[in-house]
Amino acid sequence: MKVTAVDCFLVKSGFRKNLAFVKVTTDDGIIGWGEAFTHHDRERATAVMVDELARYLIGRDPFQIKYFTEIAFNDGAARRSSLEFHSALSGIEIALWDIVGKALDQPVYNLLGGPVRDKFYTYANGWSFGCKTPDEFARAAEKTREAGFTALKFYCVTGAPRTFISAQQEQEAVDVVRAVRDAVGPDVELMVDVSRKLSPYHAIRLAERLEEFNLYWFEEPCTADNIDALAEIKAKSPIPVVTGEGIHHVAGFRDVFVNDAADIINPDVASCGGILKLKEIAATAEPYYVAMSPHNYNSTLVGMAATIHACATMPNFIIAEYFVTFEDLACEISPGNQYVAKDSYIGLPTGPGLGIDVNEDVLKNNPFVQFDTRVTRQISDEGP
Repeated sequence: MKVTAVDCFLVKSGFRKNLAFVKVTTDDGIIGWGEAFTHHDRERATAVMVDELARYLIGRDPFQIKYFTEIAFNDGAARRSSLEFHSALSGIEIALWDIVGKALDQPVYNLLGGPVRDKFYTYANGWSFGCKTPDEFARAAEKTREAGFTALKFYCVTGAPRTFISAQQEQEAVDVVRAVRDAVGPDVELMVDVSRKLSPYHAIRLAERLEEFNLYWFEEPCTADNIDALAEIKAKSPIPVVTGEGIHHVAGFRDVFVNDAADIINPDVASCGGILKLKEIAATAEPYYVAMSPHNYNSTLVGMAATIHACATMPNFIIAEYFVTFEDLACEISPGNQYVAKDSYIGLPTGPGLGIDVNEDVLKNNPFVQFDTRVTRQISDEGP
């Protein structure tokens, strides 16, 4: 069996960015589907990278997944990492696993050692976008809880990313978290994402003030590039610290582990190298007693499927991200989508490969859309 074609579909999602689906075709007619992580204003760069990598994949055996990902990084990228490279490679890698599973008539997780659980806890994200006031956050949280989710993630530090925040911004963040906790009650798990914004001083102060709300975690308080700063925050935070979505190569997690810089890691299957890399990162985390909670700012179809198949084999898996804002599109692309969360859980998938069907007409009928240029701050907007 040989790979004969690789196609990338940039698809309008209806929410903040376009999605990138990767189709890999073989000479015996088996088709595999993958998904590459995309970021607002950088989607086309990822699609171009898929096309560049395709030149080196066509003609190869789709079963040689590990070998191809190694030569793509070592020889093709000359060991230079980038978001677009690893995202494109992830999309292709996921599609190759789908092909192998279909060829062997087995779910992908059976080819990775078999499942260690039969259901997967998820948390809702995307539900709070557009919320500005504590009351708006509270009402949106109530609706998400009513939809069946018992774990919710949101962004309490509003406004543009800034390393140093004012006392007013800190208080506003506390007010938002208090409103959400009051709205959903004590039995719902709440995750706060700081999106790599803060200095250690401000992150630690905020974590201390949020302790009373019994949060599940405190995510990405600062960039993972400064491992000493992240380790300082983790050592002083009364809330478990999460990092990893911005680390796009397995080697990048070494410093996190040896410096005890996180309680939980959240690499993304569509940007860390794919299914096997996600599993390898999780295995590396195990002896450090670091839990695994994959980031999944991708569709609730292909990206979610790849996440679940990898997580099925992880003893240290705790919870996975689920973007409710992509659910309608996913069900349109695949009406029988078995990756729809019910009461915050997704069951062990069945069927060969990833266990998904993709309607290409839906992809083609929702072509790439260029979003308006984001309004960014000017010098005159900067205050004390």
